[in-house]
Amino acid sequence: MKKAFHSRDQRGPARDHKHGREQRQPQERERSAGNDYVFGLHAVTALLKHHPHSVTELLIQEGRHDPRMEAILERAQKLGLPLTQLPRVELDERVDGVHQGVIALCRGLKLERSETQLDELLDGLEKPPFLLVLDGVTDPHNLGACLRSAEAAGVDAVIVPKDKSALITPTVRKVACGAAELVPFIAVTNLARTLKKLQERGVWVLGAAGEATQSIYETDLRGAVALVMGSEGTGMRRLTREHCDALFAIPMAGEVSSLNVSVSAGICLFEAVRQRRTP
Repeated sequence: MKKAFHSRDQRGPARDHKHGREQRQPQERERSAGNDYVFGLHAVTALLKHHPHSVTELLIQEGRHDPRMEAILERAQKLGLPLTQLPRVELDERVDGVHQGVIALCRGLKLERSETQLDELLDGLEKPPFLLVLDGVTDPHNLGACLRSAEAAGVDAVIVPKDKSALITPTVRKVACGAAELVPFIAVTNLARTLKKLQERGVWVLGAAGEATQSIYETDLRGAVALVMGSEGTGMRRLTREHCDALFAIPMAGEVSSLNVSVSAGICLFEAVRQRRTP
């Protein structure tokens, strides 16, 4: 496969003379710090499939040859994307996470959608809405895992507040394994107001709370529902809790008091899937 390689600055990278290490150029630091790159095999594959025109260049690890990488390279060649091979250590410096040998540089692709787009999405559904609401989930790894479970469960949209919540970042997209490009992700200004609007549409808002007396397995999750998960430790905020139609809990048989929010979300989502598929 013929690859296009970009030349480096002829002056070469700056060097830390005291320690003999190469310093990264300021432009590289700025680019790596922003949300303009995607890394990881699944995340890059999803990006090339669903948002190919946002990609400007692929950075590939030297010496990496395996079927999954070859599939990415073949797709990139068809799209006419420039490819640059770099040593693994240079790729390591560019991202905070396991890149799996590939980084896609891309134009600012905003995956967060607005309240207006949520209304449009709900208006276009031909089945009862199945929604996941995350209140105060700030860890990008947890958000990515929740997105992955939501996509697998067939959720129509994931809703989060704009403030005090993780939004879509390269780490979220890596952990989500492509789900961030597939599941509509709605960031709202006022979560309580959004929940009220959902209720006015006939959506049953159900919140997960450890102290609830009703089990998830005793809760009717069929029809139009929005499952609300709070942050670990503090759970849902007061206003969010007050806007729930009912609360439920996941029965715990052991001594631990709570589960990771992404694990809880997976349990709740697939109990809903089970119920919704049962005649």
